[in-house]
Amino acid sequence: MTLKLFTLPLAAGLLALAAAPGAAARSPTEPAAAAPAKKQCFWTRQISNFASDDDRVVNVRVGVKDVYRFEMFGRCDEVDWAQGIAVRSRGSSYICSGLDAEIVTPSSLGPHRCPVRTVRKLTEDEIKALPKRARP
Repeated sequence: MTLKLFTLPLAAGLLALAAAPGAAARSPTEPAAAAPAKKQCFWTRQISNFASDDDRVVNVRVGVKDVYRFEMFGRCDEVDWAQGIAVRSRGSSYICSGLDAEIVTPSSLGPHRCPVRTVRKLTEDEIKALPKRARP
């Protein structure tokens, strides 16, 4: 009877060890998997300025030095001439991707809503390379 009590926990422990994912399969010299890329998100209240030199892209200044490029699904009429725009977020006021944002521009017929396809943070070199009219 003592033998049965001892073998049951031992068998359960060996079974658990065998089921552990990758514990025994990875060698000590094998590098761990790369961490997923960090999302670059921001709050809508951090937007301080915008600029656009065409009707499909809007660059917004976030904070002091960051610039994000918003690419629209289609044309966003008069965004390149607008004196002001609104950036609406969907769900919360945190923007991480294009599906989170919408640009609203004024027009003579009322507000024009432009869904955003992608949002991408620009590098310092990309910001310096922007034409003056497209730099917020």
